[in-house]
Amino acid sequence: MAQKKKTAKKTAKKKPPSKKSAKRKVTQKKVVKKATKRQSHKKPAPIPKGTHTLTPYLSVRDADGAIAFYRKAFGAKELYRLKGQDGRIGHAELRLGDSIFMLSDEFPEMGAMGAQAMGGSPIKLQIAVKNTDAFMAKAVSAGTTVTRPAHDQFYGYRAGMIMDPFGYTWGISSRIEVVSPKEMQKRWKKIELGTQ
Repeated sequence: MAQKKKTAKKTAKKKPPSKKSAKRKVTQKKVVKKATKRQSHKKPAPIPKGTHTLTPYLSVRDADGAIAFYRKAFGAKELYRLKGQDGRIGHAELRLGDSIFMLSDEFPEMGAMGAQAMGGSPIKLQIAVKNTDAFMAKAVSAGTTVTRPAHDQFYGYRAGMIMDPFGYTWGISSRIEVVSPKEMQKRWKKIELGTQ
C-alpha cells in the first residue's frame, strides 16, 4: 500500500507540461533563434553613418601633434587612432561638425608624404562655419597663419584662408547672401574688367 502511494507521488511530479506552457516555450525558442540568425546575417551599411561620399585624407609629419592642433584650432573631435610599433600613427579619424576627415603620419616607404615634405599642397580644404571671423580668430590663436583675410566675396560668402603648421591651407566661409550662378558670373566679369 505504501509502495503504491510513493508511485503515485512520483507520477504526480512527472506530470507533463500544459499545452499552453509548451507552446510558450516553443515560441520563445523560435524568437531567440530568429534574432540570433538575424544578427549573424545582418550586413553592415556599405557607407558608415556620418561618412560622406568624399573624405579628405591628410599625411602629416607629426600626426600626434596634428590631432592635438586640429582639436584646439578647429574644435575637431578625435574618433580613434591606430598606432604602429614604431610610434607612428598609421590611421586616425576626426570629426569636424558633421564631417569626418582622416590623417596619418608620413610613410615615405609607402609613398605617403605630407604637404611640408612636398613643399606645400595644391589642395585646399573648405570649412563651412557660422561665423568666419570668430572661427579664424580662434584658429590663429592656436597657431594658424592667415593667408587671406576674411572678406565679403562676390559669390555670397564671407570667406578667408589660413594655413596650418603642417602645410595645409583651409578656406573658412559662412554664407551671407544667396547668389545665383548667373549673378556670380556677372559679378566675376566686372571684377576681371576692374569695374567693381
